[in-house]
Amino acid sequence: MFFSAYTLGCKLNQLETEAITDAFCREGYRLIPWGDSASMKPGSVEPGILVINTCTVTSMAEQKARRIIRKALSEHSNNCIIVTGCYAQVTPELADEILDGSRGNNANKATVPSGRLFIIPGENKYRLLDLPGFLASETHITRTGESKDLLLGLISSWLSSQAKLPCERQEDGASADGAFRFAPEKFSAHSRGFLKIQDGCDKRCAYCRVSIARGKSRSLAPAEALKQLLFLEQRGIAEVVLTGVNISQYRYSGMTLPGLLDFLLKGTDKIRLRLSSIEPDLPAETPNGSGGDAFFKVLENQRIRPHFHLSLQSGSAKTLAKMGRSYGPADIERTVNRLRQIRDDPFLACDIIAGFPGETEDDFNDTYSLIEKAGFAWIHAFPFSPRPGTEAFDFPERVSEKDKARRVEMLTNLARKGHREYIRRWAGREVEAVVEAGRVPEKGFVPAVSENYLKLLVKPGDGTILAPGSFIRCRILGKETDYSCDALAERIN
Repeated sequence: MFFSAYTLGCKLNQLETEAITDAFCREGYRLIPWGDSASMKPGSVEPGILVINTCTVTSMAEQKARRIIRKALSEHSNNCIIVTGCYAQVTPELADEILDGSRGNNANKATVPSGRLFIIPGENKYRLLDLPGFLASETHITRTGESKDLLLGLISSWLSSQAKLPCERQEDGASADGAFRFAPEKFSAHSRGFLKIQDGCDKRCAYCRVSIARGKSRSLAPAEALKQLLFLEQRGIAEVVLTGVNISQYRYSGMTLPGLLDFLLKGTDKIRLRLSSIEPDLPAETPNGSGGDAFFKVLENQRIRPHFHLSLQSGSAKTLAKMGRSYGPADIERTVNRLRQIRDDPFLACDIIAGFPGETEDDFNDTYSLIEKAGFAWIHAFPFSPRPGTEAFDFPERVSEKDKARRVEMLTNLARKGHREYIRRWAGREVEAVVEAGRVPEKGFVPAVSENYLKLLVKPGDGTILAPGSFIRCRILGKETDYSCDALAERIN
């Protein structure tokens, strides 16, 4: 039996899809890569089960999810489609929206029986980890490819039994929460590893729907985090991304994120750690909780990658306050300056929402000036999208779509400029990198991601085969516009 999966959204969703994929593969399913396009092309080999892991962070993410689901239903007319994730969590009527075309493009209306479309809310996503084992225990379907009717019947039966079970979402910080069962043994789509240390968020910012979908913040026990990290290190994984909804909110029995980082570094030997996005008002607790500037101190460790993505959202004091963010422009400048003091020209990136309700030209100019001064190597800019259920959904003083698009374009141009300047500064310098899967055969290059998050094409030299996931030292040669990478590099070890 064959299986395929598509992921929308954040690194946390990517990790959870990896864990679901790993669960299917361990029961004998063969993975068919979905590819980079929004829909798979029907071929001679059809996946019996397709899982679509959705996102709700913007209306565009939801629109894309609906389009992908409808195309999957249309192009794979005999197969089982399982939809899960944050969009599935906050939209109980999602199946009706998909099947009756009540939202989106009616031309893509899925005129198919609802019996092969299964919606699993995000809070129950972890139960998909048990589905492959259930199917294997009920039938030889994974080995003999039994009828699709049998498969659909089994999944329907399993889903009905799961609906009667209570959700394992604990709001007290305990890591018995089902959300922390996503710990794949193998990664199918990534050469680097991922470790989920946190889920949910306590902030309830005015624009954000993710806290509604994911619930309150809870954290993985430090001992369990170390156990999973040691397992990955022993398997030869060179680098692991620590991920969550808001890892800055990591709390477990008084331990905060700097304490966890210190604990993980002391408990491992070689594995490198990369942080997913963090808040600009970094906590200042020491690992033992005695106060101080410990977060910046632990970030000095060379095994933590010099790549920091800050969830700014705005650089205007007025807009930040209206968003419900807990910091101001001065905190952003302080964090950026400290990160540059403790690491040698780190890759700094940020998120910015353009056109938040009430954002004037002066407010936007405050944001633009602050991030221009900060010199970010990349800016993820996107227009404000009113999300149902959030405070900002009903905010007046809406910014026009034209002005939002113009501001996003200005920020994106600034991002490209900052990225070019960053690559230029690193030309000729040596970096550590992790080899990615793939190759450019005509030139013999191998893709890799540098410690400071540059996408490189590396000339291996002397005919050496570089295994995906392995460490290399290389020298950055500079930007080459003929290739879809940040820069070319040459191996030096």
